[in-house]
This record gives sequence, structure tokens and C-alpha cells, in this order.
Amino acid sequence: MINRRVVGTTIRALALAATFGAGACHAEDIKIGLVAALTGQSAQSGESITRGLTIAMDEINARGGVLGNKLVLIKRDDESSPPKGVTAARELISNEKVAALFGGIDTPVSLAIVPIANQNKKPFIGVWAAGTGITKNGASPNYVFRVSAQDDLVDVALIKYAVAKFGAKKPGLILVNNPWGESNEKGLKAAAAAAGIPLAGIEKLEQSDVDVTPQLGRLKAAGADTIILVANAAPGAQVMKSRERMGWMVPVVSHWGISGGRFDELVGPTAGDVHFIQTYSFFSKPTPVSEKLLAELGKRYGVKTPADVIAPVGTANAYDAMMLLAMAIEKAGSTDGDAIRKSLEQLGDYTGLIKTYKAPFADASHEALGADDYVMVRYEGGKIVPVK
Repeated sequence: MINRRVVGTTIRALALAATFGAGACHAEDIKIGLVAALTGQSAQSGESITRGLTIAMDEINARGGVLGNKLVLIKRDDESSPPKGVTAARELISNEKVAALFGGIDTPVSLAIVPIANQNKKPFIGVWAAGTGITKNGASPNYVFRVSAQDDLVDVALIKYAVAKFGAKKPGLILVNNPWGESNEKGLKAAAAAAGIPLAGIEKLEQSDVDVTPQLGRLKAAGADTIILVANAAPGAQVMKSRERMGWMVPVVSHWGISGGRFDELVGPTAGDVHFIQTYSFFSKPTPVSEKLLAELGKRYGVKTPADVIAPVGTANAYDAMMLLAMAIEKAGSTDGDAIRKSLEQLGDYTGLIKTYKAPFADASHEALGADDYVMVRYEGGKIVPVK
């Protein structure tokens, strides 16, 4: 007779071994957690972040690790769901005893994890989600850091670009109806006011919307001459498909959420009409760091040209962030969360992929990147390339 309890235990053990690698971790290893969208419509973002973290960790381990110990990545899939992200973060902190956590593409998920990180005194480093409130969360001390964009700065950049590139005089906003959209609504209103231009209107869309013609129709009727889009890949694609059905070839300037999934495949030929923001382009002038990283991406994932890098910001931000975290742990001489936090705030210079960082987290905002680090790109032949 089959013992169901034994079978169930065996299945769970096999599942864990398949997910994390049997015997992959040792007691002395330093575990680093990642909570990101590893499946679903934004899975490219999670894959790109994983690539950046893994390559950086392998480099660090090859030169002796941190504090003489090996770094090990422990991943959890949040499925772009805040409750699942919270469960994953708690499990990584309580059960896996990670030294620090990295976060993924979704602002709502990151916002849900922030209080957990602060309550447990566990450094939480964002490498994609741009919501302003992630780092500006009111906690003191604050254990949340970011190597990524920040909505307040992105919003200024999007409005400025719309005016400079497309001569926008009355842009319309179409924003995903969640905390990330709310963050950008506030920032875009302020940015438009600072630029001295009125907004044609503000429309919201749901993640599940399949027809956005009513919202676009209202913006068109209000005289919108440019669309500012804030959404991830799937809802962003519905905006573009609805725009195409309407025959309204209005310019579209977008936040970077569309680059974390299969936006170009979902949209088709008009995907290239969208100009969107990034923190880094692998088309940038080559440096020793970028050449080394591209070579490694080629060996592991078949990347042959900068255009072959999927969801580039995830890889770039995660790579630099992991290097900065390793520096902080080494400087702290400990994996204690408070010691790492203090060390991150006191880091010196580091020449990374995106730029040379100078005391990257020294100010209260804990933001390593600024507006000067943003570049504008578009899809071309299924690849993300700089706007010419």
C-alpha cells in the first residue's frame, strides 16, 4: 500500500531540488533573495534581472566570494501579485535567512515588500520598479535602496521629451490603474505644470483591458497631440492596438514597463512607434565592463549583438546593484542587515556598467541613478534600439 504522506514529502523535496538545485547551498554560503515576475506576461523582466544578478555573482565568486564565502541566489516568483510577493519575501527572510533581497518590475509588489524589509531590518534593493514611494517610504532607518529609475524624475523626462521630440503642447495621459499609475499621475501633473503645458486629460486602464478605444477616444476629442503611456507590456499593447484600430497615429511616449514582456510581439508593426525610457542601452559606447558583460551574455544565452539583450534595463541594473551590494557586505564585514544598510550608505566610488557611481546611496533617498542616466529607445525588428 502506498504511503501518501511519504509520497507527498518526496514530491515536495524533488520540487525544491529542481527549483534551487540539490546541494547547491552550504551553511557558510551567503544567500541573496530575488522576488520578481518569473512567469506570466512580465517574465522577461524576471529573466533579465536573474541574468544580471547571476553573472555578477559568478564574477564575485570567481575572485573569492564575499567575506571568503560564496554568494548564492534564491529566487521566488511573485507572479506580479503583491500578496504573493509578500509571502515570498517573508519566506526568504524567515526560512532562507537571506542577507538581502532584490525586487522586480512591479511597483505594487515592491511597495508591499517595503514594510517587511524595514520591519525585519533586511536590505531590499530595487532594480526595476520605479514607484517614488518605494524608497521615499517614511521609514527611519530606511532599508530600501534602488539602482533603477524613479517615477518623479522619469515623469519630468517624459514630458520634456514629448515637447522636444514631438512638439507636444497638450499631451494626454493613459495610466495603469494601480499604485504605479498613481505615482506617475502625480509626477506627470507636476512635470506638465512645470513645463507650462496643459494636459488634455487623464485616462486609466486595467491590466485586463482588451479595448482601450473609449479612453483614447476621449483623449483625442480633448485635443491630445501626444500620449504619455504608463503600463506594462500586456495593457500597453492593448493601447497600441486600439490606437491602430482608430487610425489615430498620435505619437506615444512611454515609461519602461512595456519592455518587461512581449510588447513587440503583442503589438506588431506599430510597436516601433513608441519611444520609451531606459536607464541603460547596450548600444552605448563600449567600456571594459560592458564588453565583459556582453561576452558573458553571449556564452550563456547566445547574445550576439546589443540588440539581442532581452529587457536590457533588468540585466544592467541588477548587475551593477549586485556589485554594489557585495562591496557593502565586504565593507561591513558582516551579513547583519543593519551593518549592510550602514555600509551601503557609506559606499565610495565604483566604476560599473551604467556609470561610475560616487557615494551612490549617501543621500536620504537611497537612489543610485538620476535623470542624467536616462536614455530613450524604441523597438525595431523585435529589438530595443536607441532612438535616432
